[in-house]
Amino acid sequence: MKDLRQLLDLLGDEKDSLLNHVCTKITKEHIHFPNPNHIETHFLQSNRKAQSIRSLTQLYNHGRLSNTGYLSILPVDQGIEHTAGSSFSPNPIYFDPENIVKLALEAGCNAVASTMGGLAMLSRKYAHKIPFVVKINHNELLTYPNKYDQIMFGSVRDAWNMGAVAVGATVYFGSAESDRQIIEVAKAFEQAHNLGMATILWCYSRNDAFLKDGVDYNTAADITGQANYLGVSIQADIIKQKLPTNNGGFTAIKFAKSSPDMYTKLASDHPIDLCRYQVLNCYSGRISMINSGGESKGENDLAQAIKTAVINKRAGGAGMIMGRKAFQRPFSEGVELIHAVQEIYLDKEVSIA
Repeated sequence: MKDLRQLLDLLGDEKDSLLNHVCTKITKEHIHFPNPNHIETHFLQSNRKAQSIRSLTQLYNHGRLSNTGYLSILPVDQGIEHTAGSSFSPNPIYFDPENIVKLALEAGCNAVASTMGGLAMLSRKYAHKIPFVVKINHNELLTYPNKYDQIMFGSVRDAWNMGAVAVGATVYFGSAESDRQIIEVAKAFEQAHNLGMATILWCYSRNDAFLKDGVDYNTAADITGQANYLGVSIQADIIKQKLPTNNGGFTAIKFAKSSPDMYTKLASDHPIDLCRYQVLNCYSGRISMINSGGESKGENDLAQAIKTAVINKRAGGAGMIMGRKAFQRPFSEGVELIHAVQEIYLDKEVSIA
């Protein structure tokens, strides 16, 4: 394990810009930041049932980041989303879902998020040892030609029966199927809360029309920010979002509604400001936003993960949900990578911008 100084050195030429940036657009006084009292501060006054608050507490109070307000979750649903052979061929031990759970346990994650079938096979052995997050909908790639839609693979009640503390679901905001997905997931989240569970939304935008002039606006701050706002509106307790890579999707594609102030008063082109705009759209941080770790690209994975963690934390995000960078490498290296990211959230030297 590298020490914090070595980890921050991986930021390279961006180190000074990322560690010393001060947000002047949306200042930290306007954001609710992660803290050990997150549940008491934001959920005790909400409509969430006592059982749901208990489930959220289990999530936040497990693993190496316990009682910090930050989250480190291992998500492995790529066996369905990206095909099992493609996802697990770099490390075939993960065809066996027990190794997914073991990785999350060894790495001290807050929770493990995976498929209905995979977690069901192991629920009696592990559901009491680490919080389970059951992903209830997926995009399957076996239909030809491939289509991109999230369909239900299981029920909330089955997830509850296996002892899961939360359900996860994806909505492809901006897609032709998003209306149906929003309705399905909103109903599922209502049922989950009624059963005393927590809810996590994979809050992605997806539309081929969002690629224009060589720029992919599916990860634009304005589009993903609005996706976050829709996600918290259907009562997601935690938002999972991709790190923003640009801004101005509404104006470039010429759809929805926007204001010039969105791009001048509420954001700049600095990555921390763009991420803070995402947090702002999660009810100013009352709902935690965690950023995804993204695909594995090999030797540069650790540096990219540290960069994402620094941006997320300094913007006011609540952690990372990182899968492929960890499980597509030898088990011990996956544990070390997750621990390295957790160190960013444990160390007070990396402060809120």
